[in-house]
Amino acid sequence: MMKILAVLALALAGLLPVAAEARIITDAAGRTVSVPDKINRIVVAGPPAAVLVYVLAPEKLAGWVHAPDEAAKTYLVQSVRTLPTIGPVTGKSGTIDAQAVKDAKPDIILDAGTVDPTYKALADKVQLETGIPYVLIDGSFARTADTLRDVGALIGVEDRGNKLADYADSEIKDLNDKLATLPNDPRPRVYYGRGADGLETGLSGSINLEILDVVGTMNVAAAAGKGGLTKVTSQQVVGWNPDIIIADDANFAATAKSDPQWAAIKAVKDGKIFVPPSLPFGWFDSPPGVNRLIGVRWLEKLLYPKLFRSDFAGDVKEFYKLFYQVDLTADQVATLLKGVK
Repeated sequence: MMKILAVLALALAGLLPVAAEARIITDAAGRTVSVPDKINRIVVAGPPAAVLVYVLAPEKLAGWVHAPDEAAKTYLVQSVRTLPTIGPVTGKSGTIDAQAVKDAKPDIILDAGTVDPTYKALADKVQLETGIPYVLIDGSFARTADTLRDVGALIGVEDRGNKLADYADSEIKDLNDKLATLPNDPRPRVYYGRGADGLETGLSGSINLEILDVVGTMNVAAAAGKGGLTKVTSQQVVGWNPDIIIADDANFAATAKSDPQWAAIKAVKDGKIFVPPSLPFGWFDSPPGVNRLIGVRWLEKLLYPKLFRSDFAGDVKEFYKLFYQVDLTADQVATLLKGVK
């Protein structure tokens, strides 16, 4: 858990170059970071952090990593629809657009996701080159409630953070309580295909696929080893023979149904290829952030319809009102749930 130490700068005079009205925190990577006492503008390092800041305090979001498209904007509060696109803090080469970050005049840079030595080193590099405090947050699904509470307290919206965290705790507890009643039959075997060809997926331990474990299924690509996202072949997928395919691209879902390379797969033969809703953010992945809470509800309904009975449209409207602060219209609900049984 992030430890907010709230140490006054004067107490550390001569030890750390901490400005007045600052706090010292320890982030998820164990880094000691001096952050302003009041945080009003936040640059996000990646899409999961963008979702996190948006649900907690949209008024503090300085800009988008990738601007939402016109369809997504209608599911967001008006004030964020015209925010600038700052872009990713770092490029694929590891280069940093320090000037773009500085121009946004943030109080902190926030990153949420995988925490490992690579990301820790990157955080140090960005902070050094920009001079802006960089806070790294563990974005794993299991810590969703803790993350909402911790970051809510960090950025000055503790009450809202606690409210969203209470929802997350309740949803995850309900899921676990019901899963515990299932017989010890083999778990549903699932393949998650990203991209137009469906051949990008996640290995064992990938943050992009972790909610498959959360809902009691088996990621068939775990057979290829441990790691993050990777490219596989159609022959590998045929060999894994998943019961269910989840596709992040509707074009892939459509072509897989008629592609002879995929015809022998059980999921294809049984017609069990599903595309999760993705407005304004993905329900399964894209990004792997707190947006996945509603995706868990979708997976429950998909996998265990007899166990998880509820007014699903009502559940969706409740989540969007609470987290995204929008009242969905009937047409918007219908768009989201198109194809959901």
